[in-house]
Amino acid sequence: MRRSLSILPPINHYLSRKDWLEASWKKIAKSEKPLALLVTPYERRNIVMRAAVRDCLDSGKGIRQIARELQLSLQTVNAVKKALSEKNYRSYRERGKSERQKRVFSSYNNQVKERFHGRPARTKYGKVNLP
Repeated sequence: MRRSLSILPPINHYLSRKDWLEASWKKIAKSEKPLALLVTPYERRNIVMRAAVRDCLDSGKGIRQIARELQLSLQTVNAVKKALSEKNYRSYRERGKSERQKRVFSSYNNQVKERFHGRPARTKYGKVNLP
């Protein structure tokens, strides 16, 4: 008889995929099987760095000091700080989909029209404005 190697609960036991994901994460975190088998070294480093930022924030260090000590960007430290207050980590990219406003740059044509007065004339050198 073959023993089941799956540590995850069946997905059809949950009403939504989100509930299943949360239950699965909790089960993986509590399992005796090492989480290191499931994550890449890069992901492990990110998890450790986020935990280190949390420890530094709890000890009362400033954001810039933490960023210097751990060689992280201010953006990363702020994201962890925000995640602690919201109790949910969302990356800069995820936050950008809903929170950040898109930059509005003035178009080149608007700047050109404001700068030059007169009537435009086409020449072999391009458009020029004649008085």
